Order: sequence, then structure tokens, then C-alpha cells
Amino acid sequence: MSTVTDNRGTAEWRELDRKHHLHPFTDFAGLASEGSRIIVRAEGVHLWDSDGERMIDGMAGLWCVNIGYGRRELADAAYHQMLELPFYNNFFKTTHPPAVALAETLSEVTPPHMSRVFFTGSGSESNDTVLRMVRRYWDLVGEPTRRIVISRENAYHGSTIGSASLGGMKPMHDQGHLPIPDITHVMQPYWFRLGGDRSPAEFGLHAARALEERILELGPENVAAFVAEPIQGAGGVIVPPDTYWPEVARICERHGILLVADEVICGFGRTGKWFGSDYYGLRPDLMPMAKGITSGYLPLGAVMVGDRVADVLTSRGGEFAHGFTYSGHPTCCAVALANIRIMRAEGIVERVETDIGPYFQAALRELADHPLVGEVRGVGLIGALQLCKDKSTRELFQPEGQVGTTCRDHCFSNGLIMRATLDSMLLSPPLVITRSEVDEIMEKARLCLDLTARDHGIA
Repeated sequence: MSTVTDNRGTAEWRELDRKHHLHPFTDFAGLASEGSRIIVRAEGVHLWDSDGERMIDGMAGLWCVNIGYGRRELADAAYHQMLELPFYNNFFKTTHPPAVALAETLSEVTPPHMSRVFFTGSGSESNDTVLRMVRRYWDLVGEPTRRIVISRENAYHGSTIGSASLGGMKPMHDQGHLPIPDITHVMQPYWFRLGGDRSPAEFGLHAARALEERILELGPENVAAFVAEPIQGAGGVIVPPDTYWPEVARICERHGILLVADEVICGFGRTGKWFGSDYYGLRPDLMPMAKGITSGYLPLGAVMVGDRVADVLTSRGGEFAHGFTYSGHPTCCAVALANIRIMRAEGIVERVETDIGPYFQAALRELADHPLVGEVRGVGLIGALQLCKDKSTRELFQPEGQVGTTCRDHCFSNGLIMRATLDSMLLSPPLVITRSEVDEIMEKARLCLDLTARDHGIA
């Protein structure tokens, strides 16, 4: 244990937490009555709490600890960089080697038409930057009426005012009078929930064409960009039908609209490709990213900018009046470089594609026989179990979220971190997970599904 956690027990940590700490996305009163879980250490894919209980982390922290916990190489990279240059900014015609080297490395692992990057501190900041950048682009090319950005219902793109507006989660919009002007949302490609009598292939086209209908309704001359995750993560691991993305790409190209692929969750190997855009064969104009860029060891975000946009910004732009104190933070960039170096040297992305990803998906689909599971979704090392009342009709439980919360709580009590989005149970483990550790997750998941079914009287 570190000196930070020495000599204090669980009860004391919980009381201090209750008195002083406001958690993200939390019912403060509810948490105060229950008390927090106090996580004190981690190694590989496992976590330990302050009572010594071990848990397997099926969510890689928060979709981000891609190379697993306890990698000394990343700690060493931070240590050495802090001794040499712990911080300096990238304002005032100044930079430093870690930011330049990381920019070069990112241009090597992202799609070939992307050679420039703007650094941020998080995925939320990256999506705020997207808003600023796409509107600046259209101003510079002489089409200032292109201000409207289209996103999807139930999308998550961050929690700042701008990124939460891009997202399509109504509970977030209800707190803070969002979205801000000139952002609108279209249907998500969620076949299980919205497909009706259409086949997945038919529904994929239907969902994509909802985008074109909105573009035509608004007028293409007023639409700046379409923003979407290749696979919706926090929205419930919504894997679109195969027909969806080719049609979306065609629609954006037809109307000259910028395509923004939010890679905050899908990026850095999660799908078995470096980016979700690679998996779906997309050619996005911008790619916001974060999380896996450092495997969560330090906060860092970025926006990869395609040549179409970057060439305009650099040749016609003058000053781009946007940035952050910690844009390209040298220690964070040094850790990101070490992280990507490890991923390349150990073939981690390739292993997700050819070995552990297929094994994980096959194991996950063995749970499809459970009476609670109506659909299994997933690609690579991201997946979801859709819980439902009736598999044959795709009828959902009412009220939504109650069964999922029960299952999540059973997971916590049985040493598995598995997230619930309403009644979808989500998994996104570290990319370095072994087959035996996948088996451990699935064994615990089946037990928790059984306990949930018992609690809700389902045979």
C-alpha cells in the first residue's frame, strides 16, 4: 500500500469521502447513505479494495486501462519526464519534444489522411474542440451558415456544456438547459430497441437515412458536421448494423458535411483495430480521442485532424483562438508515447483482432442462452448483454434500469466490475486480459445473472 492509504481503515475513508468529496454522475445523498468502495491497488486486470477483496475489472477502469494496471514502463516514463521537464505550455510559439514526438506517433497509427493533432486534456475537451474547429473551418472556406452539428440520441460525448450538448442523453440535457443552440440529434442505430419489424440490415439503412432526412430538413448549406462514435459506448455498447456506416459515409460525402468519429472509447485497440474508424473503413475529417491514449495512467486528450480541415486551418486561418493550459502536457505526452510503444512492441491490437477478441466474443455469446439475455452485442474487447423480459418480442423490463441495477450490484458483491446502462450490462476489459481471466469474467457474470433472475422471479 502507498503512504496515502497507510493507517486508515475503510470506515475512516468512507467518512472523509462523505464529508468532502463530490463524485461524478452520483446521487450524493444515496452514496452518503451507502458509503463508497475504496479501491487501494491494482495489478493486471484485478483491483483490490480497502478490505482486501479482489475484483476483476471488466470495464478497464472507465473504458481506458488498455494495457492493464501496474505497468512500470509508464510510471518510469512519467518519473523521468517530471525530472527533466515536468510542465511547459504550447502557447507563444513554443513546444517541447514529448508533444512533437507524440504528434508524429499519432500520425503513424491513425488513418493515412490524418497528419496533424490538437492536444487537449480529456475526451470532453476534445469534443468541445471539435465544435470550435468545424465552425472555424466553415467560416474560413466562406460558408459561415454551416453551423449546425448533428449528433445522435442517447450518444455520450462528454460532460462539459459543449460536449454534453453534442451528446444526446436527455437526463444530462435536463440539468443545465441543454443543448446549446445549433446542435440537433437523430435516431441511434439501436436495432434491439428501435428496429421494430425491420431486419437489422433494413434498420441500419433506416437509421442512417434519418440523418439525411434531418440534413434536408435543415438545409445542407446550414449543416457543419455529423458526430458519432463508431460503436456507442456509454450509451449501451450499441453496435450498428453493417449497413449503417457505409450509408452514413455516403450521405456526409453527398452533402459535403464533415464526418467526426468520436474515438474516445473505440480508439487504441478496443475493436481489434487501432481505431473504430479503421474497423468500419471510415475516412473521418476529425477524430476526438482520449482514454486509451495513455491507458488512463494520466489525463490526455487529442483531436486528429484530417488533411481537408488541417490544410485550411494552417493556410488560411490566422490565429485559432482556442486551447488549454495543459494542451500537450509533456509528462502526459511522455506516458502516451510509452503506452503506444508498448502496444506496438507487444502486438496488443493485433492480439485483440486475432486471438483474445474472438475468444471474448465467443465466451460472451455463450451467455445468450440465459433467460434474462435477449441480445449479445460486441466487437473485439467491448460487449454488452441486453437484459429483457421477453426474448421473442424484445420486450424490455419496466421501469427500465431496475433489473440492470440489480445485476450490477450482484457483480460488485461477487468480485466483478460490470457496468449497467439501463438494462444493458457492459464489458470492456483491459486489452491484455488472458483467456483464463475472460473465463473468470464469464463465470461471475453467469452467477450474477442467475442471482438477478432469482431476485426478479424469473425462471
